[in-house]
Amino acid sequence: MAMFYIDTSDGDKVIVDDEGMELADESAARFAALAALPDMAKDKVPNGDERRFVVRVRNAAGVPVYAATLSLKGGWCSAGEDSVEADFGS
Repeated sequence: MAMFYIDTSDGDKVIVDDEGMELADESAARFAALAALPDMAKDKVPNGDERRFVVRVRNAAGVPVYAATLSLKGGWCSAGEDSVEADFGS
């Protein structure tokens, strides 16, 4: 087991993890960080149509070892056109 710290940012607030958690390895820390992203997005409904959620994993020495971003982009459609790029298989 090793100590890892998972810092987060929801675009408004940065939270630096000062408690950490013991996890099996970097792969387990990556999984924990990725699992946090959907919860962050669910808990912070954006006021606008764009928001970035970011997680960063640091090891016991405080060195970043992994980072991931979840981006939300939305908009109203006009004249039958999508406001965001998407592949709906049409």
